[in-house]
Amino acid sequence: MVWIPDPDDVWRSAEIIKDYKEGDKSLQLKLEDETLYEYPIDLQGNELPFLRNPDILVGQNDLTALSYLHEPAVLHNLKVRFLESNHIYTYCGIVLVAINPYEQLPIYEQDVIYAYSGQNMGDMDPHIFAVAEEAYKQMAREEKNQSIIVSGESGAGKTVSAKYAMRFFATVGGSASETNIEAKVLASSPIMEAIGNAKTTRNDNSSRFGKYIQIGFDKRFHIIGANMRTYLLEKSRVVFQAEDERNYHIFYQLCASASLPEFKDLGLSKCCALVAAAWLSIVPIGVKESHQMIIFRIIAAILHLGNLEIQGERDGEACSVSVGHPQDNFCSLLGVEHSQMQHWLCHRKLVTTAETYVKSMSLHQVVNARNALAKHIYAQLFNWIVQHINKALHTTVKQHSFIGVLDIYGFETFEVNSFEQFCINYANEKLQQQFNSHVFKLEQEEYMKEEIPWTLIDFYDNQPCIDLIEAKLGILDLLDEECKVPKGTDQNWAQKLYDRHAASQHFQKPRMSNTSFIVLHFADKVEYQSEGFLEKNRDTVYEEQINILKASKVKMVADLFQEEDTVPTTAVGKGAPRISVRSARPAFKAANKEHRKTVGHQFRNSLHLLMETLNATTPHYVRCIKPNDEKLPFKFDPKRAVQQLRACGVLETIRISAAGFPSRWSYPDFFNRYRVLMNKRDLSKNDKRQICQTLLEDLIKDPDKFQFGRTKIFFRAGQVAYLEKLRADKFRAATIMIQKTVRGWLQRTKYQRLRRATLVLQRYARGCLARRLAEHLRRTRAAIILQKQYRMLRIRRAFQRIRNATLTIQAFARGMFVKRIYHQMLIEHKAIILQKYVRGWLARVRFRRLRAAAVVLQCHLRRLRAQRQLRALRIEARSAQHLKKLNIGMENKVVQLQRKVDEQNKEYKLLNEQLSMLTSAHSSEVEKLKKELQQYQQSQRGDDNQLLSLQGEMEQLRMELEKAHGEREVIEDSHGKEKDLLRKRISDLEEENALLKQEKEELNRRILCQSEDEFARNTVEENIQMKKELEEERSRYQNLVKEYSSLEQRYDNLRDEMTIIKVMKQAPGHRRNPSNQSSLESDSNNPSICTSEIGDTEDVIQQVEEVGMEKAAMDMTLFLKLQKRVRELELERKKLQTQLEKKEQERQKSQARGIFSWTLIFHISGLMRQELESENKKLKNELNELRKAIADHATQNNSSNDMRDSYNLLLNQLKSANEELEVRKEEVLILRSQIMKAAQQKDMGKNMTEDWGYLNEDGELGLAYQGLKQVARLLEAQLQDQRREHEEEMEALRNQVDLMQEELEKQQQAFLQTLQLSPEVQVEFGLQQEITRLTNENLDLKELLEKLEKNEKKLKKQLKIYMKKIQDFEVERRSHERNMQVAVQRKEKDFQGMLEYYKEDEPLLIRNLITDLKPQAVSATVPCLPAYILYMCIRHADYINDDQKVHSLLTSTINGVKKVLKKHHDDFEMTSFWLANTCRLLHCLKQYSGEEGFMTQNTAKQNEHCLKNFDLTEYRQVLGHLSIQIYQQLINIAGGILQPMIVPAVLENESIQGLSSVKPMGYRKYSSAVAEGDSSYSLDEMIRQLNTFHSIMCDQGLDPEIIQQVFKQLFYMINAVALNNLLLRKDVCSWSTGMQLRFNISQLEEWLRGKNLQQSGAAQTLEPLIQAAQLLQLKKKTSEDAEAICSLCTSLTTQQIVKILNLYTPVNEFEERVTVAFIRNIQVNLKERNDPPQLLLDFKHMFPVLFPFNPSAITMDSIHLPASLNLDFLNKV
Repeated sequence: MVWIPDPDDVWRSAEIIKDYKEGDKSLQLKLEDETLYEYPIDLQGNELPFLRNPDILVGQNDLTALSYLHEPAVLHNLKVRFLESNHIYTYCGIVLVAINPYEQLPIYEQDVIYAYSGQNMGDMDPHIFAVAEEAYKQMAREEKNQSIIVSGESGAGKTVSAKYAMRFFATVGGSASETNIEAKVLASSPIMEAIGNAKTTRNDNSSRFGKYIQIGFDKRFHIIGANMRTYLLEKSRVVFQAEDERNYHIFYQLCASASLPEFKDLGLSKCCALVAAAWLSIVPIGVKESHQMIIFRIIAAILHLGNLEIQGERDGEACSVSVGHPQDNFCSLLGVEHSQMQHWLCHRKLVTTAETYVKSMSLHQVVNARNALAKHIYAQLFNWIVQHINKALHTTVKQHSFIGVLDIYGFETFEVNSFEQFCINYANEKLQQQFNSHVFKLEQEEYMKEEIPWTLIDFYDNQPCIDLIEAKLGILDLLDEECKVPKGTDQNWAQKLYDRHAASQHFQKPRMSNTSFIVLHFADKVEYQSEGFLEKNRDTVYEEQINILKASKVKMVADLFQEEDTVPTTAVGKGAPRISVRSARPAFKAANKEHRKTVGHQFRNSLHLLMETLNATTPHYVRCIKPNDEKLPFKFDPKRAVQQLRACGVLETIRISAAGFPSRWSYPDFFNRYRVLMNKRDLSKNDKRQICQTLLEDLIKDPDKFQFGRTKIFFRAGQVAYLEKLRADKFRAATIMIQKTVRGWLQRTKYQRLRRATLVLQRYARGCLARRLAEHLRRTRAAIILQKQYRMLRIRRAFQRIRNATLTIQAFARGMFVKRIYHQMLIEHKAIILQKYVRGWLARVRFRRLRAAAVVLQCHLRRLRAQRQLRALRIEARSAQHLKKLNIGMENKVVQLQRKVDEQNKEYKLLNEQLSMLTSAHSSEVEKLKKELQQYQQSQRGDDNQLLSLQGEMEQLRMELEKAHGEREVIEDSHGKEKDLLRKRISDLEEENALLKQEKEELNRRILCQSEDEFARNTVEENIQMKKELEEERSRYQNLVKEYSSLEQRYDNLRDEMTIIKVMKQAPGHRRNPSNQSSLESDSNNPSICTSEIGDTEDVIQQVEEVGMEKAAMDMTLFLKLQKRVRELELERKKLQTQLEKKEQERQKSQARGIFSWTLIFHISGLMRQELESENKKLKNELNELRKAIADHATQNNSSNDMRDSYNLLLNQLKSANEELEVRKEEVLILRSQIMKAAQQKDMGKNMTEDWGYLNEDGELGLAYQGLKQVARLLEAQLQDQRREHEEEMEALRNQVDLMQEELEKQQQAFLQTLQLSPEVQVEFGLQQEITRLTNENLDLKELLEKLEKNEKKLKKQLKIYMKKIQDFEVERRSHERNMQVAVQRKEKDFQGMLEYYKEDEPLLIRNLITDLKPQAVSATVPCLPAYILYMCIRHADYINDDQKVHSLLTSTINGVKKVLKKHHDDFEMTSFWLANTCRLLHCLKQYSGEEGFMTQNTAKQNEHCLKNFDLTEYRQVLGHLSIQIYQQLINIAGGILQPMIVPAVLENESIQGLSSVKPMGYRKYSSAVAEGDSSYSLDEMIRQLNTFHSIMCDQGLDPEIIQQVFKQLFYMINAVALNNLLLRKDVCSWSTGMQLRFNISQLEEWLRGKNLQQSGAAQTLEPLIQAAQLLQLKKKTSEDAEAICSLCTSLTTQQIVKILNLYTPVNEFEERVTVAFIRNIQVNLKERNDPPQLLLDFKHMFPVLFPFNPSAITMDSIHLPASLNLDFLNKV
C-alpha cells in the first residue's frame, strides 16, 4: 500500500498490483474505488511513492509511533482519529495537535481534570489537560519555570485551549489563601475577549492581540498571583474593518445596552448586538464602578469621534469640522474644550528654531489624524485595563515558580497582507526557530542518555529569514529609517528593499508590482503590499490633541495620557528576568509630534523579551488546527489541514524524528510483543536484552536499521512495520496449522458421535419392542381383574339401595304416628292455660272497682273535717298571745346567735395567738425538716388536690347525671321517630350501597387479573423512586454534615491563626482574657440537656455558683430557666385565681340562705387571698428586677471584686425570693383545701339547720315565700340550662343529618358518573375512591397515634420524676436514719455498672481514654471498651442527677474525638477505632435510653442500667453527625491508599499469563513518566490491602453493616477510577484487556464472597466495569451485535459506550476496527435513553451512610477496667 498525490484529497491510498523492478518507469496501482492507475516514476530523482502504515498502526495517539513517518501518514492518522473516533487531540512527540471540532464536547468537566491530575502524559489519551499536568508536574519536580505555547490560525481554538489550560491550573493548584486568585485569573479572560476580540471572516471570536499570562506559584505550588503581557493590538480595526468583519466586541455590547438608564447620557443608539455578561466579570479584578462608567464614556466617545463630519475647503487644502451632536458628545464625554478640539482636529503646529507656525491640514490629513487619535485613545484604554488586571492579580508573596501560557497568533496569509500580517509572521518565525532548536535538543538528549552513536541531524534553520527581517539594514531597519525621512513614502521604502535584498534567498520581487515584496517564510511565501506600512509604523498622533486630552476635566482621562518615563515592573519569579507590564504603545515622552519609538521597534523589543522568557523555561507546545473554513462540526478539509501542519511545524517535527530513530521500544515491551518470533532455545535464557539482540541480528541484516540503547531499542523508519509483517506471517502460519488440526478433530469427533448414536438407537429400539410385549400381557391380566371387581360392586350396590329404601319408609311411618299424639296433648294443655288467665282477670277487675268506690267516700269525709279544723286555726292565729310567744322565742334565738359569734371571734383570736406561738416555737424544726418534706409534699400535693377536685367533680357529675336522665328520656322520645326515619333512610342507602359494592366487586374481579400486574409494577416503581429520593435526601444531609465539618475545621484553623497573630502582636502590658472565656465555643455546637425539671430554680442557682461568675455571665441558659420558672409561677397563680373565682360564683348561685359565720370565713379567706396575690406580684417584680440585674451585670467586666460581691448578693436575693415563693404557694394550697372543706360542710348542713335570718314579723309566710322564690329561681336556671343543652344537641344532630345528606348526594353523583364511564375507568375510579378513603383513615389514625405517643411520653416523664423524687426521699430518709445511728457497720454491695469520678479528674479521663489512647492498648480487651467506660460515667452522672456533669463529659468527649481525628487524619486504624467506639457509644445511649423501641432485646439486668433522669436525644443526634464525619474521613483515607493501586492492579496487571504478548504498540515515555520510575501494583497487593482494611475493622468491633457500607463505597471508587481510566486510554481498549479485566473483577467478586460481603451491594457497583469488559469482548459487526450491546450495557451511558467503541484498538491483523456505521447504529438504538451528559463517573461520590441500631449483649457490671489505661481515679459504684 502506497500514497500518491491527489488534487482534491492531497494524498490518496493505492495498492501495488505488480511488483516494482528497478528501472521501471511506472507503477501499476489499484485505487480504493477498484480503478486501475499507472503512476509515473521520475528515474532521475528516483522518488518512489510513500509507503502506507499497516492498519494496526493507524489511529495512534502519537504520530511519532507510526512506522512510516511522512506527510500522508500524519494527515491520514489525524483524519481517522478526527472523523471516525471523534478525537480532537493527538500527540506529535512533544507537540499536542488540537483540531477545532466546532462543537461542544463533554471532555472538559471537573471529573476529567481530576482524572488527568497526577497521571503521566503518555498513559492517558492526548488532551490539553495532559499537557497542563505535564507542565505542572515538571515545575513541581524540577523546580523550573514552564511555558505552554499555543499557536494556530485564527479560528483554530487557541484562546479556548489556553483558557482550558488555565482552568486546569486553577483547579489543581488552587490558591492556599482566601484571595481566590485563580477565580480572578479565569475572570480576566472574558474582559480581554470583550476589548481585544472581534469577528473576522475566519472566526467569530478572533483574538486581535497576543498575550502571555504568567501564573505564579508558591513553594507548595498553590497559585499566588498572575501577570499578563500583551503584544501588537490591532488598532487599525477601531477605524477600519474589512468586508464581513466587525469591530471589537465591546462597542457592540455598549450599543446594545444604550437603552439602560445608566447609559442614556452616552448618546448612543441601540445596535443589533447582544449584551455580553462577560463584562460583569470586571468587578472581581478591582475596577471601581465609577471607573467602569468612565470606561464606557471613553468607548462611547470613540464611537462619536468616528461620526464626526469633516468638510473640505479651498479645494481640499483646508477643512473644518461641522458642529453637531457627535462633536458635542465626544467633548462632553471626555471632558475637554469644544473649541480647542475643533480647532486642533483641523490644524497642526510646526516648530522651527526661530518660531512656531499653525498650519491647516488637508482633508486626507484630518481624517488620518482623527483615526490616529481614535486608535491611540483605544490603545491607551486597553493598556490601562491590562495594568489594572495585573494589579488585581499581583501578590506580595514571594513567587517560587511560574507557568506561562502564550496565546499568540499563528502564521497568516491573506489576499492583501499588510503591516499586521508582517509582524505576526515575524513573531512566528522566531517561535518556529525556538521550537526547532528545542525539538532537536530533546532528540539529542535522548540519544546521549541511551548512549547510542548519533550523527548531526540536518533540520531547517530559519535564521536567514529572521536576519532578513530584524538584522542591521533589514526590513524593519529600513522601515524605521524611511519613517525618519520627512517626506518618506511607501514606494521609496519598497524600492530600498529591492535594492538591498534582491540577492537574498528569502526575498523576492513580484513581477507585476513595484510596491509589493515577497518573503519566503518557513511555512509559505507571502506577498506584502507596502501601502500603509509607514503610517502604521509611525503611529502618528499630534501633540496638540494629546495636550487637550491631558487637560480633561475627567481625572481618569487625563491620567491616561500623562507622560511617564518608566513603567513599573513586576518580578516574575526566582531566576527569571524582570518583565515590564506594557502593551504595544508607550506614552508620549518628548514635545514632538510623533512617538520616539516606532511600532516595529517596540514589537521587536517585546518579542526579544518574550523569547528570553521562553528560553529560560521548559516549553510545551500546542498546535491548533482549523479543519475547515465553513466552521462545520467534524468536517475535515485535507488541503487546509496540510497547509496548517506545514505552517505550525508539526511536519518539521516528523521530519526530525524520521531522520533519526523514530520508533523506540523498551526491552520488556519488545520481548512481550515479538516473543512469537523467537525460538525455544532463546526463550530459555534469562537475559531479555540478549534475546532481543539475537532476534534482531537474525531478522534485520542491516545493522544501521536499529540501535541498542541502555533501556530501549531504536529503529529506523519502516522497521517496525517489517517486524509486524513477520509477526503477522508467523501468526498466519500458526493459524493455518490450528485450523487444519481443529477441522480434522471436528470430523473425527462427528464420525464417532454418529457411530455412538447409531448403537444407542438400536439398543433403545430393541428395548422398546420388549417393553411393548410386556405391557400387552400386563394389561390383559389387569382387564380380567377389573371385570370381576366391577360385577361384584354393581350387584352389591343394588342390594344396599333396596335395603336403605325399606328402612327409610319404616322410619317416616313411625314418626308420623308419634307426631299426631304429641299435637293432641299440646292443644289440651294450651286450653287449660287460657282458662286460668281469664278467670284471674275477671276477679281482679271486680276488686279494683270496689276499692275505687271506698277511696272516693273516704276523701269526701276527710275534706269536711279539714275545713272545719282550718277555720279554728285561723281564729286562734289572730289572737295577740300567740304573736307574743313567737316574738319571745325569736329574741332569744337572736341573742344566742350574737353570743355564738362573739365566742367564735374570741376563739379565733386565741387560736391565732397560739398558732403564732407555736410557729415561733417550732420554726427551727420546720426549717430543718422543710427541705426533707418539700419534695414529698410536692409529689403528694398534686395527688391530694387532684383527689379533692375529683371528689367535687364527681358529686357535681352525679347531680348532673340525675338531671340528665330525665332530659335523656324526653330527648329519646322526641327524637326516636327521627332516628327511626334516619335508620330507614340509612338502611335504604346501605342496601343501595351493597348493590353498588356487589357490582363494583364484580367489575373488580373482571379487571383484577389485568390490573394486578400493572399495580404491582407501579408499586415497585414507586418504591424504587421513594428509595432513590430517600438516598438522595440522606446523601444531601450527609453532604451538609461534611460541609459543616469542613467549615468547622476551617474555623479551627482560622482561630489558631488568629491566636498566633494575637500572641505575636500582644504587648507585655496587655491583659489576656481568661481561658475559660472560650469554653462556650464547643458548648454552643451541642444542644442543652433535656432534664426532667428544667425549671428548677435551685438547680439553676447551684449551677451558677459552681460554674462561677465569669462563665455564668455568658451562659444564656440560666436566664432561659429563670424566665421559664417565672412563667410557671404566673400560670399557677392565674390558675388558683380562676379556681377561687369559680368557687365564689358557685357559692353565690347555690347559697340561697347563708349563715353569718360562713360570711365571716369567706371575708377572711378573701383578705388572705388578696394578700397572697399582692405577695405574688411582689415576688414577680423582684424576679424581673433580678433577671434584669443579672443581664446588665453579665455585659460588664468580670474581673472586678465589687462585681463579684454584687453578684453574690443577687444570688442570695434570688434564694430568699424562691423560699418565700414556696411558702406562699403552700399557704395558697392550704387555703384552697380549707375553702373546699367549708363548702362541703355547708352543703351537708344546709338541710339540717334552719335559716332564721329571713324570718320577719310576718311569721312563717315570709320564710316560706323566700324559700319558694329561691327554689323557683333555681328551677328556672336549671330549666334554662336544660333547654340550652337540648338546643345544642338538636343543632348537632341537625348538622349530622345535613352532613349525611351531603355525603349521600355526593355518593349518588359519583355513582351516576361512574355508571356513565367505561368499565375500566369505573374500576380505576373505584380504586381511587378506596385509596383516598384508606389514606384519610390512615392519616387520622396517625394523628391519633402521635397524640397517644405524646401523652405516653409525658406520662413516662412524670412517672420518672415521681419515682426519682420518691427514691431521693427514701435515700435522704435512710441517710438521715443512718446518721442518727451510732457505729453501724457498712455492708459491701455489688458493682452496679457505674463509674464515679470527680469533676477535676475529667481532663485526665479524656486524656487517658481518648487523646493519648492507642488502639493496641485495648486490643486484648472487650471491643469498644472506651465507649462502655464513657457510658458508665454518664450513667453515674445521670444517677446523681448532675446535668452539668453530663453536659461537660459529653462535650469533652466529642471535642476529644475530633482532636484525635484531626491529629491522625491519615491513620486508617485510628479512624476505624474511633468510628467503632463512637457508634457503640451511640448504640449504648439508645439501648439504655428507656425508650421501648430500643429495649426489645435487652435483658432484665440491662434494663436496670437505663438512664433515669436525662433525655439525651439531642446528644445522640450530635454523635450521629460525628459518626458521619468519621466515616467520611475513613473513606477518604482508604481511598487515598487504594487509588494509586487501582489502575495498575485492575487494568494493567497481567493476572492471566500470555495476554501481554498481544499488547498494542507502546508509546514514548515522557520525562515525568521516566522520572517517577515503575511503581506498578498487582491485584494481589490490592487484595492484601483490602484484607488489611477488613481485619482492622473486624478486630476493632465495627458493626458489620458499617463494614459492608465501607466496602461498597471502596468498590464503587475502584469501579469509577478504573472505568474513567479506561475511557481515557486507547491502549487498554482491546479484546485482551477486556478478558484480563473480567478475570480481575472475578477475583474481586470471589474476595467479596470469601469475606461474606456479597449482600453489601459492593458487587453491584462493579456492574459498569463488568459491562465495559464485556463490550470489549463482544462482536461489533452486524445490527444484531448492536442490539445485543444495547441490551447488555444497561449500566453504561450512551456516551461511554460510543467512547469505548471509538477507542477500541485491534491488537493484530486478524481483528477489524469498529466501523463508523456500526457506531451510528449504536447511537440510533440508544437515542431513547435519558442518560446524564457526563462522560466520566464521579469517583468522589459518596453513598449516604446508615448506622442501624445494634444493641450489645454485654452488661455494664461485667466490664473490667485494665490497669494499662491508668484509670485508677474511677470508682466503681
